[in-house]
Amino acid sequence: MADVNTPTGSTTAGSIEVGTAGAGAQLAGPGTGRATVQQPIDARVAVKPSFDVNDFPVPTGREEDWRFTPLHRLGGLHDGSAVSAAKGEDKVELSLPDGVTAETVGRDDARLGKAGTPVDRVAAQAFSAFEQALVVTVPKETVLTEPVKIDVHGEGGTRFAHVVIDVKPFAEAVVVINHTGTGTRAANVELLIGDGAKLTFVSVQDWERDAVHAAQQTALVGRDASFKSVVVTFGGDLVRIHPRVNYAAPGGEAELFGLYFADAGQHLEHRLVIDHDTPHCRSNVVYKGALQGQDAHAVWVGDVLIRAAAEGTDTYEHNRNLVLTDGARVDSIPNLEIETGEIVGAGHASATGRFDDEQLFYLQARGIPADEARRLVVRGFFAELVQQIGVAEIQDHLMEKIEAELEAAV
Repeated sequence: MADVNTPTGSTTAGSIEVGTAGAGAQLAGPGTGRATVQQPIDARVAVKPSFDVNDFPVPTGREEDWRFTPLHRLGGLHDGSAVSAAKGEDKVELSLPDGVTAETVGRDDARLGKAGTPVDRVAAQAFSAFEQALVVTVPKETVLTEPVKIDVHGEGGTRFAHVVIDVKPFAEAVVVINHTGTGTRAANVELLIGDGAKLTFVSVQDWERDAVHAAQQTALVGRDASFKSVVVTFGGDLVRIHPRVNYAAPGGEAELFGLYFADAGQHLEHRLVIDHDTPHCRSNVVYKGALQGQDAHAVWVGDVLIRAAAEGTDTYEHNRNLVLTDGARVDSIPNLEIETGEIVGAGHASATGRFDDEQLFYLQARGIPADEARRLVVRGFFAELVQQIGVAEIQDHLMEKIEAELEAAV
C-alpha cells in the first residue's frame, strides 16, 4: 500500500524531533520519508503522571492526547461522573499453570504502581477507584509450557480494575487477557518483567457492540529481559488502549504488535509510548488495522522517545491500515524524538490505503472470485501479526474472528 491520504477522510502524519543527529541513525518519516518537526513528545503532555485523579484537569477534547477521542462516548470515565456499580462485578475466570499464583490484594500492596504511573485522567480515575487488585506471579526461573489465561466478562455497569502480572527473573510465560461482555470499564495493567525473563502478553478486546473500555498497559522491562505485547481489538463501541514501555536496566527488548478491525460506528484507539531512557535497549512496533462501514474510526499514535542517556538504542515503529469501504476514517501518527546521536538506528513509517489492485488482479486471473480474493488479501495482511503470538489455540481463534468480520462486508 502507498502512503496516502485516502478519500475516506484518513490522515497520515508524523514528526521527528532530533536533538543530535549521528552516524547510524536511520531517520524515516511516514512512508515516504517526509518529516516535520513539531512539539516534542514530553512537552505535549501538559500534566505530569500521577496516581491522584485530582491532579488531572477534565479533558475538553482540545488536548493533544484527547483530540481524536469522542469524549461524550466515554461513559463519564473522563470527567468523574462514572461511578462503580453498586452491585455485582465482572466475571473473572483464571486458568493457571502449575506454579503460577494469583492473589487479590488491597490498595496498600507494594507491587501496585511499580511498573509506572497513570498518565491521563481516566487511568488515574481507575487507580483511585478500584477496590481490590489481581496480582498474578510467575516464580523465578519457571518456564511455562501453557499460557496463563484471564477471562474477563463484563456484566454491565461501570467497573474499575487493576491487574499486575509479575514475571520473576529468568522465568518465561505467555499471559492472555480476554475481554468479553458489556459495560463501561477503566483499568490499569502492570507488567513486571524481571531480569532475564521473557513475557508474551496478549490482550484481546472482544466486547459486545455497546461496551466502553479504556486501559493503560504499562510494562517495566528488566536487564536483558524480553517483552512481547500483542493487542487485538475487535469489539466495543469505544476502545482506547494505551500501551507504555519503560526500561529498568540495559539490554531490554520490547516488541509491540497489534491488530484491530473497526466496523461501522466503532471508535478504536491505540496510543503507544516507548520511553528509551536506558542504554542499549531495543524496541520494535508493528500495528495493522482494517476498517469497514460508515463512521468506522481507527486512531493509532506511536510515540518513541530516545533520551540523552539511551545510547545504543535500536528502535522502529510501523503502522499500516487497510480501508475496505467508503465512510471509514484513519488517523495514524508516528512520533520520534531523539536526544542523542549515539544510537544503532531509529525510524518510523505509516501507510493507509485500499486493496492492492495488482494483488486482486493476480488472484482473479487464476480463477478466484473477487470476494474470495479480497478475503485472501485481508487474511494475509493480518496473518503475520497473528503468528507472533506463538499459541496455536489463540491464533486459530483470532483468525476465525477475522473471517467473521470479513463475512460482514468483503
